[in-house]
Amino acid sequence: MKTSKQGRLVAACLLAFAAFVGSAKGQTALSLAPRPVPFRELPASERAQMVELTDDGLSLPRVSPSGWMPWIAYARRFDPAAGAARIGILMINLGADAALTRKAIDELPGRVSLAFLPGSPDLPNWLRLAHARGHEVYLMLPTDDPNVPAERGLRPIQVALDAGENLARLRSAMARGEGYVGFVMISSGAPGQSEESLRPLLKEIADRGLGLVEVNPAPAPPLARQLSAELGMGYARTADVLDYKLADGGTLANLDRLDSWASEGTAGKPPRHRFGVVQPEAEAIEAIAAWARGRGERPAAFLPIIAHFECREACLARLRLQPAQLQP
Repeated sequence: MKTSKQGRLVAACLLAFAAFVGSAKGQTALSLAPRPVPFRELPASERAQMVELTDDGLSLPRVSPSGWMPWIAYARRFDPAAGAARIGILMINLGADAALTRKAIDELPGRVSLAFLPGSPDLPNWLRLAHARGHEVYLMLPTDDPNVPAERGLRPIQVALDAGENLARLRSAMARGEGYVGFVMISSGAPGQSEESLRPLLKEIADRGLGLVEVNPAPAPPLARQLSAELGMGYARTADVLDYKLADGGTLANLDRLDSWASEGTAGKPPRHRFGVVQPEAEAIEAIAAWARGRGERPAAFLPIIAHFECREACLARLRLQPAQLQP
């Protein structure tokens, strides 16, 4: 696939801020400049301004008056010079089992991003611990989907409900913690397939400066990607399930296949980017940890999920309102 005019324009803009943009599978992947620490060290006053206290007592993320957006402020930094080809791992549905959650936080490399169920007991503490261990963190979008664990104390988003009720349920999930990059949406459920249901939810997520990761195996162009570009939201998508039980060789073999695919590349073609998701099981945690220890030098860089995000024109226009979001 040839680099699009849009991709060249975006790349030129980001290079001016000592970052760069690469293309993969027709996407525009946002790269942040390197730092000696994994996260931005924003003043407490700036972080406090990224929280809105509503009239009904909810603490919700928001874009700060100076333009800082949580999806950039709380993303893990990475070195764009580490490699143009990229792979990543996102462990989803954490928080229901305390022992497995602690094992994932403690044993997985910091470059593995973690997504928590917003109804998890003691969620704020889990988010703090994960961040302290170097993990970029997300919340799962609570939907009425058989592929997503039911959550205690949270009412799921449902396609049959009106937009106002679903927004109230989304805000209830948002208020459960702080310091997360955005939401992870499993698109097999009905809300992910209906524009009438999805548009107001993504607008709320975008307006509050959060990003979206979509897990969607469908070959057709995802509705969420189209809406995220329109709404100026950072967005990433995967169809790869790394702990798929029927796969030859299990999680380790899937990781090796992911790594090999991204590392091979083709001369004259854009670098390859891909990340996969995995459920919080002890076997998967141990397999990922062992794979990372023994991986050695490979052409593809192993990076957090933020390295796989795309940020198109409307998204970049919002980032430019606070240029420090694009500075080294």
